[in-house]
Amino acid sequence: MQASFVRLDPEVEIPTRSHIGDAAVDLQTRYDISLEPGERVAVPTGLAVAIPEGFAGLVLPRSGHAKRLGVGVVNGPGLIDSGYRGEVSVLLINHGSEKVEFRKGERIAQLAVIPVAAVDWVEVESLDETSRGDGGFGSTGS
Repeated sequence: MQASFVRLDPEVEIPTRSHIGDAAVDLQTRYDISLEPGERVAVPTGLAVAIPEGFAGLVLPRSGHAKRLGVGVVNGPGLIDSGYRGEVSVLLINHGSEKVEFRKGERIAQLAVIPVAAVDWVEVESLDETSRGDGGFGSTGS
């Protein structure tokens, strides 16, 4: 599969997988940014992408940033629909206790492209019975 993209900033690197078999490509920050503890910010990546129809892009946090810095993606995963053509931004949040800084070009998140089913929703009078039923939010224990 191919996905088209436009570099909105010529200094932004082309999205590539770091290793064969990686599920996602890294996204970089287009600008220097800093995040105070508890602060969240929309970080532009300098890329606009064309996710193929029948697929969606998921913006995911980098596990190293989460572990070392407490930085995550506020709406993780962020969703990029196939019809969106604007700049990809990442909604970062600093869950840590220290100010965090990223320099232009640093990796801040990941983008995975996944298939999505086209679902036709059908209203019915009742739903089929399952062993789980309507049990949710902790209904199976801890």
